[in-house]
Amino acid sequence: MKVIRNYLYNAGYQLLLVILPLVTATYISRVLTKTGVGINAYTNSIITYFILFGSLGINLYGNRQIAYQRENKLEMSRTFWEITILRVVTVVLAYLAFFIYLPFSNYPTLMIFQSINLLAVVLDISWLYMGLEDFKKTVTRNTLVKIISLIAIFAFVKNKNDLGIYIIILGLGALLGNLTLWPFLKEIIVKVPLKKLHPLKHIRPSVMLFVPQIAVSVYVVLNKTMLGKMTSTVNSGYYNNADTIIKTVLALATATGTVMLPHVANAFANGQKEKINRMLYDSFDFISFLTFAMMFGLAGLSLHLGPYFYGTGFGPVGGAMLLETPVIVLIGWSNAIGTQYLLPTNHTREYTTSVIVGAIVNIILNFPLIYFWGLSGAMIATVFSEVCVTGYQLWTIRKLVSYRKLFQNVGKYLVAGIVMFIPVFKINNTVHTSVFSIFAEVVLGSIIYFGMTLLLQPTIVDKAKEVFWKKNK
Repeated sequence: MKVIRNYLYNAGYQLLLVILPLVTATYISRVLTKTGVGINAYTNSIITYFILFGSLGINLYGNRQIAYQRENKLEMSRTFWEITILRVVTVVLAYLAFFIYLPFSNYPTLMIFQSINLLAVVLDISWLYMGLEDFKKTVTRNTLVKIISLIAIFAFVKNKNDLGIYIIILGLGALLGNLTLWPFLKEIIVKVPLKKLHPLKHIRPSVMLFVPQIAVSVYVVLNKTMLGKMTSTVNSGYYNNADTIIKTVLALATATGTVMLPHVANAFANGQKEKINRMLYDSFDFISFLTFAMMFGLAGLSLHLGPYFYGTGFGPVGGAMLLETPVIVLIGWSNAIGTQYLLPTNHTREYTTSVIVGAIVNIILNFPLIYFWGLSGAMIATVFSEVCVTGYQLWTIRKLVSYRKLFQNVGKYLVAGIVMFIPVFKINNTVHTSVFSIFAEVVLGSIIYFGMTLLLQPTIVDKAKEVFWKKNK
């Protein structure tokens, strides 16, 4: 039940992280216009490169190391301080690189505002609480800060000249959210003499996880950068808006990765290999159940949802969303295999190789596809990249797990998704789009999907009955 509770906490928080920007998106897209939205997406894609360097793979690495050592408070504390010192050093170096870049930027003032997000990285110790499987603190404290940021956006961003204020509010929200996690440290971590700390020993393993994080960023960040350079910053905004909605629904599935990583890492440290495989089968099946519903449901709504949500001038967002929906299943699967299995069981090289392959494919495809088809080309390249990542990860675990157990229910979820998609897509393209029509289509789609699931009887139905029975026993 602890894993389920942590999943609900993290799923709720990850959903909040994308829902709040989504809530403001309808307002921001109209106030800042498509030009302002595009410039924000473009400048944010640039600062993300510096954030990646400053982070140095520490969130994943720190999460795993804390999970390995949480039974030994002194060793865990030593690891925490060493990793924290390392992060301070890498962020300082990232800032130096940022100021070297700044004179060459087309938007220097906005880039300085965006750099608040880089400063926030120094204070980010969420990896400690994730490693301890204590998600309640990160969720409750950060939720309050995010809501305050939402209120500030509506209060202070009034017209297209307030783009800088909007960027500052988002940056300060991240900074304050990370700061709220520090007061709890005295309950968890003990002081360790500076002379007993050796932060440099964490560089190599952190870099091993830094490489795949760079590669992963290619799918979204580089696409926006290349669209901005090869076409226009407006297309960067379209891409960002379509991707934001996709990531909103996907957050429910990928939240399992953050929850399961420390859980599996701890089982791995205790030599429980059978338990690890069993957790993978259950997690993969649960993610498949969710993501097929999300993919077909969003595909059915996409053509009119995007333009309706963002307003006049955002018509291309609908088609972009439709093209990108397959990544919901693909990222869900690669999250289960990569984040929940390969990383916690110390198969870092295989995980790294998979995302590098995806990044290379993305870069190669981006040039011709963006050149000929612009925004649609970037979406197609993203989907093919995720196919390569997931395909490679499945190939690497072929001798470690049973494909039959992994995919035993996928066919049933596929059928349920297609049956749901047909009426939802038809209705969405027939009736006038409104809040009521979208809500009604979501409800209809959910009833059809869950009804088909009950009819087809995948194993998740029996497991759900088991959990419900134990809870009410």
